Amino acid sequence: MSRISRFISRFKTYKLIGFAILTLWLKTVLVSLIGFNLHIESLLDLLLIIFNPLGSLMLLIGFSFYFSKKIKPAIVVIVMGIATGLLYGDLLYFRFYSDFVTVPILFQFKNVGGIGPSTFELMSPWDLLLIVDFLLVGWLLKKKWAPTSSIKVSRRWKLSYIVLSLVLLLITVGLGLMKSPYLFAESYDREQMVKSVGPYNYHLYDIGVEATVPFTKMLASKSDTEASIKYTQSKKHNKSDLFGIAEGKNVVLISMESTQNFVINQEVNGEEITPFLNSLIKDSYYFNQIYDQTAQGKTSDSEFMIDTGLYPLASGSAFVRTPDNRYKSMPHILKKKEDYYAAVFHGNDRTFWNRDVMYESLGYDRYFSKRDFNVSEDNSVNYGLKDIPFFEQSISYLEKLPQPFYTRLIMLTNHFPFLLEEEDKLIPEASTGEDVVNRYVTTVRYEDEAIKTLFKNLKANGMYENTVFVLYGDHYGISEKYENGVFELLGQEDTPVNHVKLQQVPLIIHVPGEKGKTIETIGGEIDIRPTILHLLGIKMNDNLSFGHNLFTRKEDHPVIFRDGDFVTENYVFKDNVCYDKSNETSVSESLCEPFKETVRKELGMSDDIIYGDLLRFLE
Repeated sequence: MSRISRFISRFKTYKLIGFAILTLWLKTVLVSLIGFNLHIESLLDLLLIIFNPLGSLMLLIGFSFYFSKKIKPAIVVIVMGIATGLLYGDLLYFRFYSDFVTVPILFQFKNVGGIGPSTFELMSPWDLLLIVDFLLVGWLLKKKWAPTSSIKVSRRWKLSYIVLSLVLLLITVGLGLMKSPYLFAESYDREQMVKSVGPYNYHLYDIGVEATVPFTKMLASKSDTEASIKYTQSKKHNKSDLFGIAEGKNVVLISMESTQNFVINQEVNGEEITPFLNSLIKDSYYFNQIYDQTAQGKTSDSEFMIDTGLYPLASGSAFVRTPDNRYKSMPHILKKKEDYYAAVFHGNDRTFWNRDVMYESLGYDRYFSKRDFNVSEDNSVNYGLKDIPFFEQSISYLEKLPQPFYTRLIMLTNHFPFLLEEEDKLIPEASTGEDVVNRYVTTVRYEDEAIKTLFKNLKANGMYENTVFVLYGDHYGISEKYENGVFELLGQEDTPVNHVKLQQVPLIIHVPGEKGKTIETIGGEIDIRPTILHLLGIKMNDNLSFGHNLFTRKEDHPVIFRDGDFVTENYVFKDNVCYDKSNETSVSESLCEPFKETVRKELGMSDDIIYGDLLRFLE
C-alpha cells in the first residue's frame, strides 16, 4: 500500500477529522457558488472555488491534535464554529453590501447596522442548513461514533497531514496568482481574492495586511508626497462660463440617504416617486450619470470624497480608521478663501461613524447631532429622526449660522430596510416581487416631500436666494440581492451593464436664478468637490484632489470604483470582464486595459496619502 493510500485510510480511523473537513468544505463551496454567486469566467475559476478551501480547512482542523497526542473533539467543534461564523458573517454582509467582511468592519460593527431590522431582513430560513453539521457532530459524539479519546495520533501522520495541507494551500494560491498576476496588488478587489484563494485564506491575508498599516504612517516621509502632488497637479482643470457664478454664496449640501438615480422621473401606478425633485431639476444642473463610489464606509465615504477629494479606503471607513490625519478639506479651503463657517446637521448619534472626532479634523466649526434635536418615538422611525421634522428643526439653527456658510444636511429616513408608518406614506407601495423595493418607493417619496419642505422654509425666511444647493444620493439603496425588483419596476433585463447603471446616484446643483440643464457627463462622487469649487470661483491647481470638474470633465478618464471596477464613456469593466456599453456584450479585455493602470495608480496614491498621513508634510 502506498504512503498516500495509508494516509487516506487513517481518515477512517480519525472519523471526526474527516467529517469536519468534509462538511466545512462542502458548505464553503456551496455558499461561494450560491450565496456569494461568484462570477465564473473559466473552468479554472470553478476549480479554484471548489478546491481552494481544502488546504486552509485542513490546517485549521489540525489544531485539534497539533499539540496533543490525541484528538481534542472540543477543539474540532470550536474550529467548525469559527469557520462557520466567518462564512455566515460574510454571507449576511454580502447579501446587502455585495462585499466581504474585513478586519476594520469588526471595529465599526454598529455603523453597518449592528443586530437589528436590517440584519434580520437579510436572514433566510435556509441559513439553518449551515448548522446541520454541528447538530450531527453532537449526535455522533453522543453515540460514540468517533471514540477520539482512545485514538492516538502518530507524529508521522501529523507531519503527513501538515505537508498535504500546505501543498494543497500553495497549489491553489499559485493557481490563483497564475490567473490574476496582480491579485495581491489589487487586493481591494475582494471578490477576486475570495474566488482565487478562498474565504479563509482571504481573511488571513486581510489580517496580515491590517497588521502592517501602522508602519506605513511611521515610515512615511515628505518625499512620498511628491508623486501624488505631481500627478494631481498635472490634471488640467479647464474653466467654463460657469466659473464663479456662485462666488460668496452659502453652500447647502443635502445628502439623500440611499437614493439611486432610477427614481428620478419614475412613476409607480401613474404617480411620480419624486415630484419635487423632478420639478427642481428643470431649474438646476442635473447630472444624470454620476456613480456611487463608496466602499465599506457608505455615507461616511461619500462625505469623505466630497470634502477631501480622496478615494475611500478599500477596507473600513476613513472616518473610523484615520480621523487624526491632516486633511485639506472643503471647510479648510473655504475658510482660507472666504472665511466660510462650516457645519453639519444629522439627527443621529454624534458618535455614529466617529463623526464627532472626524469633523474636527475636517475643519467643521459645529456639528448638530441627535442631542441638538427634539427626538421622540413619535417623530422617529428606523434609524432615528424622520426627515421632515429634521429639516423643520434645522431651520432655526441655519438662520443663526454666520454667513457665508458651508453646511451638510444628512437625511436618514430612506434607509434600509425602508420602514415607514402608514400616515407618512404619500404613495402606494410598488407591486414588484421584492418587498424591499416596494417599500423603497414610499421612503423615497417621503424624502422628496421633506426636501420640498426645506426649500419652502428657506424661501420663507429669505435664505434661499443667497444659497447654492447641492443634492446628491450618498450611495445605493437597493443591493444586488433585491435588484430583480428594480429591473421589474423599470422593465429592464438583469445584465452586468444594467447592474452598473443602477449604481448611478442623482446629483442636482441648484443655483437660484440660473437656467437648468441636464448634463450627461459621466462622473462620480469624487468629482463633486471640484465642481462646487468651480462654481464658487476657486481654482483647483493647488488643491490636491483626484476629482474632476464635471462641467469640463474629460470623457476618456474612467470613473473608478473602490474594488477596481470602472466605467468609461464606451466601456464597463466589472468582475474582470470588459463590456461594451452600447450593446452590453463582453469584448476583448485589451479594450479596457489602457484604463487599468490609471485605476491602480489613483487608488494606490490615494491609499498612500491616507495611510501615510502624507498631507501633514505639506503644512
